[in-house]
Amino acid sequence: MLSITQSTSPGICRICSAHCGVLATVTDGKLTKVTGDPDNPMFKGYTCAKGRALPEIHNNPARLLHSQKRQPDGTYAPVESERAMDEIAALLRELIDRHGPRSVAMYLGTNGLPYPASPLMANAFLRGIESPMFFTANTIDQPGKQIALAAHGHWLGGDVNFNEADSWLLVGTNPIVSKAIGIPGQNPAQRLKEAIGRGMKLIVIDPRRSQTAARAAIHIQPRPGEDASILAAMINLIIREQLCDTEFLAQNVEGFDELAEAVGGFTPEYVAERADVPASQLIDAARLFATYGTRRGMVNCGTGANFAMHGSLLEYLALCLTTICGRWQRAGEPVTRPNTLLPAYTAKAQPLPPYEGWDYGERLRVRGLTDTVSGMPTAALADEILLEGEGQVKALICIGGNPMAAWPDQRKTQRAMEKLELLVTLDTEMSLTSRLAHYVIAPKMQMETPAMTQGSELIKYYAAGTGIPAAYAQYAPRLVEPPPGSDLVEEWQFFLGLAKRMNLTLFFVNFFGGGGGRYMESPPIVLTMDADTDLTTEELFAEMCATARIPLDEVARHPHGKIFDVDAVVQERDPDCMARLDIGNEYLLGDLAVVLAEDFRSARDDAAFPYRLIPRRHPNFMNSSGTNLAGLNRGKPYNPAYMHPDSIAALGAQLGTAVTITSPHDSIPAVLEPDDTLRRDVIAMHHAFGGLVAEDAEFRHRGSNVGRLVPTDIEYDAITGLPRQGNIPVRVTAGIAG
Repeated sequence: MLSITQSTSPGICRICSAHCGVLATVTDGKLTKVTGDPDNPMFKGYTCAKGRALPEIHNNPARLLHSQKRQPDGTYAPVESERAMDEIAALLRELIDRHGPRSVAMYLGTNGLPYPASPLMANAFLRGIESPMFFTANTIDQPGKQIALAAHGHWLGGDVNFNEADSWLLVGTNPIVSKAIGIPGQNPAQRLKEAIGRGMKLIVIDPRRSQTAARAAIHIQPRPGEDASILAAMINLIIREQLCDTEFLAQNVEGFDELAEAVGGFTPEYVAERADVPASQLIDAARLFATYGTRRGMVNCGTGANFAMHGSLLEYLALCLTTICGRWQRAGEPVTRPNTLLPAYTAKAQPLPPYEGWDYGERLRVRGLTDTVSGMPTAALADEILLEGEGQVKALICIGGNPMAAWPDQRKTQRAMEKLELLVTLDTEMSLTSRLAHYVIAPKMQMETPAMTQGSELIKYYAAGTGIPAAYAQYAPRLVEPPPGSDLVEEWQFFLGLAKRMNLTLFFVNFFGGGGGRYMESPPIVLTMDADTDLTTEELFAEMCATARIPLDEVARHPHGKIFDVDAVVQERDPDCMARLDIGNEYLLGDLAVVLAEDFRSARDDAAFPYRLIPRRHPNFMNSSGTNLAGLNRGKPYNPAYMHPDSIAALGAQLGTAVTITSPHDSIPAVLEPDDTLRRDVIAMHHAFGGLVAEDAEFRHRGSNVGRLVPTDIEYDAITGLPRQGNIPVRVTAGIAG
């Protein structure tokens, strides 16, 4: 009889920023089962479908076990990782010699989350070659969050605890599925159920009656793209009815008169017509948020709302609404996110004033775009590759991302990828982008590497309403060895390997603060690395946590994770503090004037494009990852075009009908699916599906690339370059064009 070796250990799922505590079962050296960990004090046995599918993800037959090199005939052949690093380093040296450091760019996608050292080392490598061209997924998702914080300033007492809130406002986000913003990501459905059970009132603004909206006390279901108008109307009414926290405003805020004037035209009646919602709903929502309970609660906006243009303005109005109602943690109250594997800090009931958020640093060659606190504008990177001349990007390294699935304007993106002299991806399989790469570096997967929750804590600097709302931390060792005979590298070690071959000295910086490093709660940790550096990931983690409030060794002594006893209280304002939050930013309120001047009636009556396409989160996928796995796609590897049943009937169509969706820019094929949670004038689709440009015929097997419908150079945020990726005007016709 064969002997079976099996063990079950606590671990951390790192598919998303929630970092759920899980139990991982390894059988004869293979990951075979992942479940929630009932002994984890934060998650209490919760995990999602993506986490439970980790064994299928790890053991995917399509997983790369060896790095790949493109051959002259376009096929791929295995290449030893050390040899690949030799060749890539030599090619990078040659390109830098010919074209300068700016010719090398890097793109960091959301799948960098599982490996906290990797983004930092990738950034250190790019700084080591003196290239400014570091791009991330942030600027094609919600870059307005950091722009708004720079213009508004930060409240150093921190945000209100959701678990103690009286009301909460969510705009274009569905955290029950996304586990990202607003409701804590540690079992969000249960957190929301408990909050409503104790009396919290939830307000949701969403064109779809999502899983989160279905639980709201007030669900405003507007025409897409009117989120900024709705928040302006709420601010207008709160100011007009004198429902503001005047004491908080007098001590901490400037720009009130400018804000009041800017929202003056956004009456509930006017916005009700724009948004096609009852004016009474807007009035009720404003009064509830401003007056219900004891002033606790905040505003959070999501991807859906940010995609619809005016994202920076929207996020700024969300902060202004929070601030005029005084919805921040005050002196004497507990600190909501007190840090555990991050350094201890002193929270104070005072502002950190606005700071420079854009129009500095590297200036791109297109559309007048510059570096910002949210990062370099990713939507312009394809242009930087395609535009001939000095400064042209010749090489791109992608880590944890899939531009061909995720970037807007897929046709332009593919032309750019094919034009590169060197495209390197670090990928677990031959994704769309990897299929165009010169080298594909095969990395280890998450359960093959150690894990810690410092990265999940760091998310709090991204925006209010994110991060871990407790002094919680967990560390997990490697739980499974890489498959026998494989040749896999950890991503951070790949970049250190390149640096050694190029004789670079890298400065690995782990900083603890927001605003792209423009303010810090604690001094950064700086590690110098060169040809003599010899570190394990475990040793690097120890260095990254050297100034942690709770030492990493202590955290590791609690394998199921622990909520530590940290008595952190918001301190009184410094006597000499003169700083103020700014709710009257001239530039962003100028954008509100642009919204007011829009001819919304003509846009509504455009017979050529009668529908509006909005994004939608999929509960089983993290962007483009896992769509080819049967356990996750459940027989549906495509992304349907969801429409209200009445709208489908009006087309003379039905479930499963193939249609063509056309925007002013391009067309895609899709499969119809009814959804009565949508407005009748709205279509919803998941992003990051589809094949390469020539593979549209495979849409039932690969899905449809929504980014194909989006131009990058017509409607875009002038600061971040983010194009309109939601509220896309479209028409739907039965059958497949062409």
